[in-house]
Amino acid sequence: MSLMDKIKAEFIDIIEWNDDSPDTVVWRFPRYQDEIKQGAQLTVRPSQVAVFVNEGKIADVFEPGMHRLETRNLPILSTLRGWKYGFDSPFKADVFFVSTRQFTDLKWGTKNPVITRDADFGMVRLRAFGSFVIKVKDAKKLIEQVAGTNPIFTVEEIREQLRNVISSRFADMVSSAKIPLLDLASHYDNLSLQLSQIIQPEFAGFGFETTQVLIENISVPEEVEKSVDKRSSMGAVGNLDQYAKFQAANAMEAAAKNPSGAAGSGLGLGVGFGLAGAMGGVAGGAMGGGLASQSQASSAAPPPLPSKEWWVAIAGKQHGPHDLSELASLLSQGAINKESLAWKQGQSGWLPMSSLADLKSLLESTPPPLPG
Repeated sequence: MSLMDKIKAEFIDIIEWNDDSPDTVVWRFPRYQDEIKQGAQLTVRPSQVAVFVNEGKIADVFEPGMHRLETRNLPILSTLRGWKYGFDSPFKADVFFVSTRQFTDLKWGTKNPVITRDADFGMVRLRAFGSFVIKVKDAKKLIEQVAGTNPIFTVEEIREQLRNVISSRFADMVSSAKIPLLDLASHYDNLSLQLSQIIQPEFAGFGFETTQVLIENISVPEEVEKSVDKRSSMGAVGNLDQYAKFQAANAMEAAAKNPSGAAGSGLGLGVGFGLAGAMGGVAGGAMGGGLASQSQASSAAPPPLPSKEWWVAIAGKQHGPHDLSELASLLSQGAINKESLAWKQGQSGWLPMSSLADLKSLLESTPPPLPG
């Protein structure tokens, strides 16, 4: 210390700490030869405590406020120094200011994967990360156990040790919780609270307490993520047979909207049924132990069912839809005849059956109704 610093120390009798750093936990007040004069004024601001250390022993601790340093205000230090009747000359003592505010947004994470057993996926490796908040709970213990006589002690010097504690206790907790992998996200709040309670005793051993611990994410290896995605896709598709029928129905609907008329409609129906047969063949081949080509599946499928596309007028009411075999039955029963009105998709209006070319062969091959 320079001569000017020594001269200033002779006149300065105010001991205080203007904390302007974001991460300083302990700060030692600098004095020339650590001498403190009788009647010096000690200022302890909110979120601070002042700790007096004499020859390596914790003496007095001052809470926030203004304090005049006299024998009666230093009971433990007076006992250690043997001052029975007070003191008039300067005395030596180290003064450490300890910040008791909260240090926020400290990050933690697992360095190595946590191996655990899952009912759905077997042995899986989990990684986790999050944040935590700490504050000094016991200034004496912090100085005795961690900070020592360092002029400045910051959060960075203890952060790694606290991270290791959290990571280790998280591994024990998640392994014993036996929560299914797919349900972990819904338990973040409960797991965070449980983890905070588990680590409190070990943090207290350093003089700290944690006011909040958050689990922000628990992740799995990429191959497990892909397996989860595949399972989700299968769940969305559901029954493969029903999915094939649904695709065929969509194709039929698209073909029915084709403006090419009856021929286009028939072609669309044929394509739709062919697609349904192809999809059914693929599903059947997969269940049988191997996949066949789409052309083979289509050739092995049964022919399409007759198309029910005709509506007829019976007793002034529309009746249908019917296929050609059903129309032939109605003709043979006398329910309709060649002059009955008929209609199908793509037709401009109701027309007599005798005027429809598609029904000409049906009318010629059907015997007339029996006489009444």
